[in-house]
Amino acid sequence: MHTLTHLLLVAPLVLTINTAVADEKTYDFNIPAQPLASALDALAQQTGLQPFYADGIMAGKRAPALSGRLTPLQAVQKLLAGSGLVYTFTADNAVAIKQDGSAAAKVETLAAVTVLGRVVYDANDPYNTDYNRQIASTATKTDASIMETPMSIQVVPQAAIRDQQAFRLQDALKNVSGVQQRASNGGTTGGADAYVVRGFELGFRSNYYRNGIRMQKSSADFANLDRVEVLKGPASGLYGRIEAGGLINLVTKKPSADPYYSIEQRFGSYDYYRTEASATGPLTQDGSLAYRLDMSYLDSNSFRDFVVNDRIFFAPSLNWKPSDRTEFNLSVEYMDDNRTYDAGLPVTGNRAAPAPISRTFVQEGLVDKDSYWLVDFNWTHSFNDNWKLRNGMVVVDGDAGLQEVYADGRAALNGDTPRGAWFGSLAYDTQTVYLDLTGKFKTFGIEHDLLIGGDYYHQRSVDHATARAMDNVNVFRDMPRFNVQAAMAPPYLFNYIEDNEWFGVYGQDEITLWDKLHLLGGLRYDIATFGSGYSDQNLALASDAYDDIEETNLSPRVGILYQATEWLSLYGHFVESFGANNGRQASGKPFDPQTSTEYEGGIKTSFFDGRLTSTLAYYHLTKQNVLTPDPSNRSLNVAIGEARSQGIEWDISGRLTDAISMIGTYAYTDTEVTKDYSGNQGKRLPYAPLHSGSLWLKYDFQQEMLRGFSVGAGIYAAGLRYGDTANSFYDDACARLDVMAAYRFNIGKTRLTAQVNVNNVSDTQYYIQRASWSNNPADPLMAFGSLRLEY
Repeated sequence: MHTLTHLLLVAPLVLTINTAVADEKTYDFNIPAQPLASALDALAQQTGLQPFYADGIMAGKRAPALSGRLTPLQAVQKLLAGSGLVYTFTADNAVAIKQDGSAAAKVETLAAVTVLGRVVYDANDPYNTDYNRQIASTATKTDASIMETPMSIQVVPQAAIRDQQAFRLQDALKNVSGVQQRASNGGTTGGADAYVVRGFELGFRSNYYRNGIRMQKSSADFANLDRVEVLKGPASGLYGRIEAGGLINLVTKKPSADPYYSIEQRFGSYDYYRTEASATGPLTQDGSLAYRLDMSYLDSNSFRDFVVNDRIFFAPSLNWKPSDRTEFNLSVEYMDDNRTYDAGLPVTGNRAAPAPISRTFVQEGLVDKDSYWLVDFNWTHSFNDNWKLRNGMVVVDGDAGLQEVYADGRAALNGDTPRGAWFGSLAYDTQTVYLDLTGKFKTFGIEHDLLIGGDYYHQRSVDHATARAMDNVNVFRDMPRFNVQAAMAPPYLFNYIEDNEWFGVYGQDEITLWDKLHLLGGLRYDIATFGSGYSDQNLALASDAYDDIEETNLSPRVGILYQATEWLSLYGHFVESFGANNGRQASGKPFDPQTSTEYEGGIKTSFFDGRLTSTLAYYHLTKQNVLTPDPSNRSLNVAIGEARSQGIEWDISGRLTDAISMIGTYAYTDTEVTKDYSGNQGKRLPYAPLHSGSLWLKYDFQQEMLRGFSVGAGIYAAGLRYGDTANSFYDDACARLDVMAAYRFNIGKTRLTAQVNVNNVSDTQYYIQRASWSNNPADPLMAFGSLRLEY
């Protein structure tokens, strides 16, 4: 706008308003990088703030992307950062902008005012130290405020991941209530993990999503990870076929037009070495094209005998904004992961065998070699300020060579157990395509945030392997060596092809009445196909035996939330979900697919002007059509099984003061097998303790002499956990203590952070359970150090 126009807009405000600016009201901003003048106009439209300035001083200047919950003052500061312009607030809704130290824009201003306010970090700021995130996309596929969303969704932000030196998914998920690790490769390596949420398993090769897209591969690297979002409860209303407990979504870092570079070296117990490097910045003078490159290298042994992990990860990405309304994103990931398969220890009696926690069934040199390529391309176009189209595709192609040795069943009380092996290969690929249209509009004064979309998903895996009985060993003694070449030799008797494919369409409307009442309604229709073929001779015969089953399902969800005040929301929802395929009956007729139903109600709070948020939820979740053995023929199944989980979950995160940050969780998870012919009715579901919780606190010293120092500590506790549905074995209640200390200081324009983390200070021994033949000892006392340089 011209100076005169701005002055005319501001004049009435200057004459009538006598109070200072910088009130504490905050707004959820999502303004993309663009010319500074248009960014200020977008700011004015959202907040009512009126900037005025002289002609020409905006020429050639661009504003960085602005996102997160900020006051108008903080938004202006970020938009003008590095522009050479300064500002003065003249009234509640007016701000004068001029050249720093120049007389080019002589604007008469009112008397100076005192600006008061707290620091609210940009969510995309790499230096962000805030544990609290107020916006998440997983629950609605839109950037919705958590306080206005009638679902339980928790976010583990980059700040917590960094403070805890997390590099495995299990390290981040310990900060979320109701989430338990079901299985792991053990030791310091991480890898092919599975998780239980609200008492229900999420599965091995579909246990997480990447930016809302289902991943088949079983591991992820944290080098390009921004945050972890966990949506509790069934999520078929938006995501199609999914397990009942919830959804784990990994959100990756995006390219930025603001230059940032970092390199970090970590080192720790059991020869753990990890190097991470990141770089992002503009490729063009106007910042419309930006790049990002994230890399990591991991070289680690383990407290478990002969368990190693070598990993290379490489993730370049580009962001191009040819106009203020159109954006293109391209990202690529490559991982080469060599990791020992560690099945853990078998059960003796009703507990994991009391062998040394270092004892494994493998021998030196055996590793699973897993590598994949991922390509993610998407684009968005905003027709105007209210309507936007989003389209994209994700392709993953991977293969693995498998060299796996394990206890082949329970061990006798004296420790004797058969040892088995699995050698072969696995090839997997996925293709996902999606199209979304979002729009904001009003009908009779009622605000609507509409989402209409569809997606196509196809996943194929091909197994070509041999399963062999190796020898008889004793878990209490050192393992004898065996002939690897003979064990790997043909014939390969397991040849299996599997396809999961579905096409889904969905609609969702987020309705706001009187600025306080929020209604959510959604519906998804899926056409899903499951196909498989098996042969004990070769893959060609497996292909000849291939057969598929088609199923359809309608998944509704409705929710209501009343935001009584800015700091208090009450919510409830009802959802139905479409779960795993159940295969065919002996007659050849398909079983009904697994389904689930959930009722949930809760309270969300936001204290200290949004610095500290919490969710308290009660839920009742039932999973139907679970396969159980047929009582008339134990070799067959019937789909009458049912399981129920109900409980209370509480999550709280953010800042208690400027110096104290915290994450706290508690879960009461009451599970039960409610229908079953095999004698398990009334038993608890495995892996989920009745009580679990955690508390992590970090203190940043504010005193001048100690500024830059921070210390933290966390305790993580869980009650008794059963290892199978029959409740035939268990692991005792446990608690462990983690601590950290860090010192951050500047060297010129760079920041150097030295940090030490010690996990399981108490050296508590407990197990990550999987089955009677596989229970991984959890990490003992382990120390990690790091040096990180940022500039």
